[in-house]
Amino acid sequence: MKKLNLILCLTACIFCLTACGGEAPKTLDPQVASTLEQKTSDLVTQFLVALDEQATADLVSQGPEALEYVVANYFGTNADGNAVLSAVKSWDSAKADMGDFVSITEMDAEYDDSGRNINVTLKVVGSKKEAYVEAIYKDDLYKTLTSLTTNIDWTFGEKMQKAGLNTLLGMGTVFIVLIIISIIISLFNFIPKIQAAFNKDKQAAAEKEAAVDNTIMQIIEKEEQEEDDLELVAVITAAVAAASGSSGSDGFVVRSIKRRNNSVWNM
Repeated sequence: MKKLNLILCLTACIFCLTACGGEAPKTLDPQVASTLEQKTSDLVTQFLVALDEQATADLVSQGPEALEYVVANYFGTNADGNAVLSAVKSWDSAKADMGDFVSITEMDAEYDDSGRNINVTLKVVGSKKEAYVEAIYKDDLYKTLTSLTTNIDWTFGEKMQKAGLNTLLGMGTVFIVLIIISIIISLFNFIPKIQAAFNKDKQAAAEKEAAVDNTIMQIIEKEEQEEDDLELVAVITAAVAAASGSSGSDGFVVRSIKRRNNSVWNM
């Protein structure tokens, strides 16, 4: 029993030491909270709401430095230029779903978990949907704006619908790609056939060309043979004329020339 009481006491001491060692959450000064809420509200109502499509495009094209200058000089808010650029794009993206600006119904400002930044949240009512504008200010001397985003307040059903559509789109894309890959792989079976057909055509063309060449060679050989026969006829005619003592080929005609296989001349 004494051991159990000792263990319980030690456990209670450990919990007490842990509680004493933690830092107490920082409390935001109400004046600072009110000032930052008003600055954020002015940025929304006097800056973001006033931007049309052309003005948004012009500001985005000018870059972060120009936006930083506009916010600092016209609204008295120190801001990071890239944060303002992101804020303009975020508001422009949400405007189609939110509709026309109606009012701001809620404002809240508090430190984040680290205690180094101040989060300001505004609830914006639009003609179609409600949205939350979330701004983050650095807890420094100038309270520099480091981020501002506009998020549509989707219902649970709308979130599930979007998630389902995204899942369906992702799976559909994967299946389409797989089908395309399978079709490409199946086409590989036709490659040898196509190659064989091309080779067959090339072989037929080569054989045709060889046949033409062979015909041409036969014609040339025939012409050469005929030329040789004419020369031989002339020689025989001259020999017969000389033997008969005539001066020409009068009285005889060489009809044909036949080569004898057992002729002495063959030897």
